Amino acid sequence: MTGRDIRLARLFSGGRNAVVVAVDHGEFDGPLPGMVDLGNTVGRIDPCVSAILLSPGMLRHTAHAFSVKGAPMAMVRLNWSTHFCFHWDYEAGIAVEAFSPEDAVALGGECVLICLTLKTGDEGRDAANVELFCRLAAEARRLGLPVVGEYFPARPDRLSPEELHDEVMRGSRILAELGADLIKTYCTVRFNEVTQGCPVPVLGLGAEKTPRQIQALELAERIVQGGGRGVVFGRNAVQVPDPAAFQRALCAVVQEGVSPSEAARTHGLQD
Repeated sequence: MTGRDIRLARLFSGGRNAVVVAVDHGEFDGPLPGMVDLGNTVGRIDPCVSAILLSPGMLRHTAHAFSVKGAPMAMVRLNWSTHFCFHWDYEAGIAVEAFSPEDAVALGGECVLICLTLKTGDEGRDAANVELFCRLAAEARRLGLPVVGEYFPARPDRLSPEELHDEVMRGSRILAELGADLIKTYCTVRFNEVTQGCPVPVLGLGAEKTPRQIQALELAERIVQGGGRGVVFGRNAVQVPDPAAFQRALCAVVQEGVSPSEAARTHGLQD
């Protein structure tokens, strides 16, 4: 096995689906509720979680969460994209390198995430985004790092469910064709078509914070039932009364096939 194979096997330990908690929002939004003291937030993430997605620059502030046996993997984001700055109404979808794969390894990263946005309205920008993804992915492969390709439309809030589905289905396959080892993207209206059309594992993201915790668990169930190999949840996993309890319930749904209602009841979730 190569280093990449070993790390991928850890992410899907024992053949189970992956549960990733995302706390990289500060890279685009600054401090958010539940993530102001990121060291505290990360230190309290339940050990059932497979990996934690964060910015490489925050690894030195959260090292205590990754330096113990059985800790989640450190998944780190490499490129910075304007379309995540929703509060500034950016629309162009311009991506730049923030950290290199070598930087990520030196800081303690075990797998890397590289975002790709297409259909930005500018063919040259789309091509530049592809070029950036391919260069960073090639560097990561040389270092034995699994590459998570994130397909994220420039303005998903402006797309109809069918438009979002079509773009995600095409974008996910394009990422696999460009060399991604797994995909992170939206759970669409026919998510099974996304997973069936993609030869690598697909993880569904949590997107907006749901009003109730059971709704987030139901989303996770839909992702798995649609062929997803796991989830990447951020606000839904940390902006709750008892994050560790929710994360245990999430792991039960995603990894053990427990129903959302049973998981919520077993782990005492209260909104």
